[in-house]
Amino acid sequence: MRRHILNPRGDWREIAIEVGYDFHTSEDRHTVWCENAGYSFTLPQIEEDLEVPTAELHRLCLDLAAEIVESPALMRRLGIPDWAHALVTHSHRACDPHLYGRFDLAYDGTGPAKLLEYNADTPTALFETAVFQWRWLEDMRSSGALPAGADQFNAVHERLLARLVEIRAKVGDRLHLTCMTEFPEDSGTVGYLADCAAQAGLKVRLVDVSNIGLRHEGGRQTFVDRGGEPVRLLFKLYPWEWLLRDSFGPAIAASGTTFIEPAWKMVLSNKGILPLLWERHPGHPNLLPAYFENDPRKVALGKSFARKPLPGREGANVMIVTDGQVSAAEDGPYAEGGYVRQALAPIPEFDGRRVVIGSWVVGDEPAGMILRESAGPISNDTSQFVPHFIVP
Repeated sequence: MRRHILNPRGDWREIAIEVGYDFHTSEDRHTVWCENAGYSFTLPQIEEDLEVPTAELHRLCLDLAAEIVESPALMRRLGIPDWAHALVTHSHRACDPHLYGRFDLAYDGTGPAKLLEYNADTPTALFETAVFQWRWLEDMRSSGALPAGADQFNAVHERLLARLVEIRAKVGDRLHLTCMTEFPEDSGTVGYLADCAAQAGLKVRLVDVSNIGLRHEGGRQTFVDRGGEPVRLLFKLYPWEWLLRDSFGPAIAASGTTFIEPAWKMVLSNKGILPLLWERHPGHPNLLPAYFENDPRKVALGKSFARKPLPGREGANVMIVTDGQVSAAEDGPYAEGGYVRQALAPIPEFDGRRVVIGSWVVGDEPAGMILRESAGPISNDTSQFVPHFIVP
């Protein structure tokens, strides 16, 4: 694993517009895509150090989910309200299909990859991984900037199409997709998934989450779009913890709508799985010691640890404590939701940039990865995506 200083494509912004990547720069002019660098890996590093652990972590998480959804006590530990327990349990027993997730891993090219967290409900960076990173590789090979035999750990697009075909066969071919469309990254991600779904043979309709209503008819409550069409299958880039807080949350269970990601996935998007995984698999090479904030065993971590909220995104409310002193912290809206403590992972630093690997699972298969660089130890919305390649 090496970081290489590279010349960006002179027309990369024009290419971005051409392929539909119009959310690479925020309103405050911060660019989340960076190609003045790229990371190289050997094939054994990809296959043995990243792909195999990703499959193993996915298996451990599925086993844990099967346990949690049958345990009200464990669901309470994750902060899931009692009234939603039956929703979660039924979703899992019904085998509601899941689409994708992203493991964030600490890996420096030598030691075993360590799980930092699992983005199991609303992961983004999908378009950057599947489309724009791959286009970068093709252009760099064509220009001679990379060897013709350079490759990439990236089958995300193909796996998405295959998985959506499976979901269509199981659930039906009419798919609504929703998010808060005022956020360009969310809108772009959902737009890309809508295109994938259409290629997979589904009939798609994109709607803003505010344009989904609840129709009362004959003693039943049904979610409908603005045109009155029932929402039978819904991809939502909208966190489950928000859905549960919304006024229509209690109507979800009896609505007849199948959600992607399904309700049972909310247990895996919760950082409470970190101590639960460690409790069940102590010493596992791909796990870090972790404990709930109210667990007296947390003293085993000593004076250096990461404190993370149970729900949370983009590093919000994460605190890094080093030798008893707060060395980094992010504000956010998740202060009241409970916390876990996790042993500090050695986040590798290259040229003054900290890098975390986002390793994708589509369906039940490892599918690809993207790297994310940050100036500090906490990834946040100012971090940048950096492409990778496999050396021939």
